[in-house]
Amino acid sequence: MGDPVRQLTVDTPPTAPTTHRALLAWVEEVRQLTQPADVVWVDGSEAENRRLADGLVESGTFIRLNPETFPNSFAAFSDPRDVARVEEQTFICSKDEREAGFTNNWMDPAEMKAKLTGLFTGAMRGRTMYVIPFVMGHLDAEDPKFGVEITDSAYVVTSMRIMATIGTPVLDRMTELDAAFVPALHSLGAPLAEGEADVPWPCNEDKWIVHFPEERSIWSYGSGYGGNALLGKKCYALRIASVMARDEGWLAEHMLILKLTSPQDKTYYLSAAFPSACGKTNLALLDPTIDGWKVETLGDDITWMRFGKEGELRAVNPEAGLFGVAPGTGWHTNPNAMRAIAKGNSVFTNVALTDDGGVWWEGMTEEVPAHLTDWQGRDWTPDMDHTAAHPNARFCTPIDQIDMLAEEFNRPDGVELSAILFGGRRKTTVPLVTQSRNWANGIFMGSTLSSETTAAAAGEVGRVRRDPMAMLPFIGYDAGDYLRHWLTLSAGADQARLPKIFLVNWFRRTASGGFAWPGFGDNSRVLKWVIERLEGTADAVETPIGFVPTGEALDLTGLDMTPAEVEAAVHVDAAEWAEELRGIEQWYDRFGESLPDELRGQLHELKERFSVS
Repeated sequence: MGDPVRQLTVDTPPTAPTTHRALLAWVEEVRQLTQPADVVWVDGSEAENRRLADGLVESGTFIRLNPETFPNSFAAFSDPRDVARVEEQTFICSKDEREAGFTNNWMDPAEMKAKLTGLFTGAMRGRTMYVIPFVMGHLDAEDPKFGVEITDSAYVVTSMRIMATIGTPVLDRMTELDAAFVPALHSLGAPLAEGEADVPWPCNEDKWIVHFPEERSIWSYGSGYGGNALLGKKCYALRIASVMARDEGWLAEHMLILKLTSPQDKTYYLSAAFPSACGKTNLALLDPTIDGWKVETLGDDITWMRFGKEGELRAVNPEAGLFGVAPGTGWHTNPNAMRAIAKGNSVFTNVALTDDGGVWWEGMTEEVPAHLTDWQGRDWTPDMDHTAAHPNARFCTPIDQIDMLAEEFNRPDGVELSAILFGGRRKTTVPLVTQSRNWANGIFMGSTLSSETTAAAAGEVGRVRRDPMAMLPFIGYDAGDYLRHWLTLSAGADQARLPKIFLVNWFRRTASGGFAWPGFGDNSRVLKWVIERLEGTADAVETPIGFVPTGEALDLTGLDMTPAEVEAAVHVDAAEWAEELRGIEQWYDRFGESLPDELRGQLHELKERFSVS
C-alpha cells in the first residue's frame, strides 16, 4: 500500500466524508483486501466514543468502572500472549538492508509485502473497519504531520482518541491541504465467520509490526496491545518519524519535556530520555520536594525537536495523552499522575480490579487491598506469589487532565531546551548525575546509554543492554547514521545555545543493596543542581566521565541523607569502569563502519583519562 495506491482512480463513495483522492484510494484498497462487514469513518466525537465504549462493554472487552471514583473510565484485559511490544516481530523494511542497521530486524520489502498481503486478505471479515484520521502534534503547526490508521479494533479507536487529535477536524484539514499522510494499517488478525462468537480480546499468535520507511507506511497484524496497535505512537511518532526527521533535518526522540521555574522566577525547559519503565512518567510529572521550585510538564514520552531560526533547539510533544506504565505510579510517588487519572476518561489495560468497581496496581497505594481480581480474572490476595496487575499494565489518560500541564504545551513551535538528560537503570557504575564535558561528549553518553530490561518489552527481564538515547527499539534506520544525524544536525546550530547534556541514574544501589538515592520527588534536587550548573553557581568535581556534584552541592534540606552519601552515589569506580569500557567497546564494534569517527574518538579519550587518573 505504497505509492502505487495513490495512482488508483476511484469514485468518491457517497458515505466517505472527504474528497482526498489518495486517502479514498487507499481506504478502498484496504476494504477490498481485508473484506470487512462495514466501514466507519471515525469523527472523534463524544457521542461516537460513547457508542464505541458501550459496544466494548457489551462485548466483554471493557469493564465499566465505578463512575463515582473513575468517571467515564474502563478496564480492559488482554490475552496473556499479547501484553507488550513484540520487538522480535518488529521490522524495518527498507529497500537496502544496510539502511535498517544492526539494531533492527529486516526483510526485503517485496517479500514482506507478499507475506502481509496474504495475512491481511480477509483479515477483517465479520468486523468493522474503522478509518481514523489523526495528526501528531498541532493541527495548526507550520508543517502538520498527518496519519490515517485503519483498524478493526474499537479498543484502538477509543485509545487513539486519547493519544492523538483525531476525527473530522483532522480529515477536513487534510482534505483542504490535499496533505500527505502516513498510512497505518492494523488488524487483530481475527476474522469472524458468520455466526461465530467473538472473544473479549481477539488477537493472533502470529504478530507482525512492520515499517516501510521509504513509503512512510506501517502495517501491524495480530496484536491488539498498545504500542503494537496504537500506530500513532511508537510506530509513527518514533520509527517512521525518525526517518522523516533525518530526511527533513529534525529529531524524533523518546523523551519527556519539563518546565522548571526557579525561586527567582527564571524558567528553563529540559527533555529527558529513559527506556520504558525506568521512571520517565514519574519524572515528567514530578512533584518537587524542595521549596520555591515549580515543575510543569509538556509531555511524558515522545519529543520532536527542531532547530529554530536563531539556532536554538526547540521541542514539542506530538501526543495528546499519557500511555503510562501503571505499576510504580502511585499517590505517594506520583500524585500528579494520580490526580489526572482520578478525573476519569481513561482506559486501563491489565490492571487489577477492586471489589468496589475501581482499579489497583502495585505501588498505587501504600496499603494493599485485602482482595482483588487480578488482570487474568482470578481472585487475588496479598499473600500470593504473583502480582495482581501485569508488570506492564497501562493507563491511557488525556494529557489535558494534568493539573501541572504547562501552557506552552499548546504552542505549535514548542519551547527552547536548556538541557537534555539521558538516564538508564543501573545498579552500579553509573553515578547519580554526571554533566558531559561538551555536546559531543553528551552524545557519546547518549549513544552508550545502558539499562536493565523491563516488562515493557517481551522477553528476558533484568538483562543489561545498550540503549542509545533510549531509542534502541525505535530507531527507524541505521543506528550509526542516527548518531551521525545528531552530530551533523547540531553542527549548524548556535553552539552557545545548544542544551547542556547530563547522564542520570536514579537506580544506583548501595553496598548493602538499598537505593543510593530516594528518587521520585527528590529527583527535583538533582534537577536543581542541573539548573545551577547552567547558571554557573553549582559546585562539581571533574571525573574521567564528566562532572559530578560535590557532596554539598545537592540540596539535602529536609532529606535524611548526608553529603558523604551523595559522594558515594556519584562515585566513579575505576575498576567498574574498566569493565564498562570493555562493554562500550564491544557495543561500538557492532556498528562497524557506520559509527561516527567522533564517537570512537570520544571512547579513546575516555580511556586515556582513566589511564592517567
